[in-house]
Amino acid sequence: MTINFVCVGNLKEKFSRDAQSEYLKRMSAFCKVNVIELKEQNQLENPNLIVEKEGDEILKNLKGKTILCEINAKQFSSVEFASFLKTTMQTSSTLTFVVGGSFGVSEKVKAACDEKISFSNMTFPHNLFRIMLLEQVYRAFTILEGKSYHK
Repeated sequence: MTINFVCVGNLKEKFSRDAQSEYLKRMSAFCKVNVIELKEQNQLENPNLIVEKEGDEILKNLKGKTILCEINAKQFSSVEFASFLKTTMQTSSTLTFVVGGSFGVSEKVKAACDEKISFSNMTFPHNLFRIMLLEQVYRAFTILEGKSYHK
């Protein structure tokens, strides 16, 4: 099993990079994991152009079953998310999670993704959300394996 995280932007703060490293290390006990960081296009003035350029880069990195993280999508409890991952992993040996940029993702990316999930109706900083996503994927593996991490 391989899990890819395609993320627009990079982690600027050391504490975010450290948290990411920790969860990647923990997840490596369950799967091969990759983080693909794509350049933010925020130097452009037109938000539509930003979304399209970032979308083109996202599309180049989609592999296997693709899951887009967006606000207006299905929400899960941690146990439901673990079950969703288990079902999804039964149909593909590669999962790719997509975390778009601050202006969202293009319609092409939305159409290309197999599933769409949401963690909340709230907006989170991208750095924080990425760590939350990594933690929830790790938590899902511990739930599926019957480990004591999930309480």
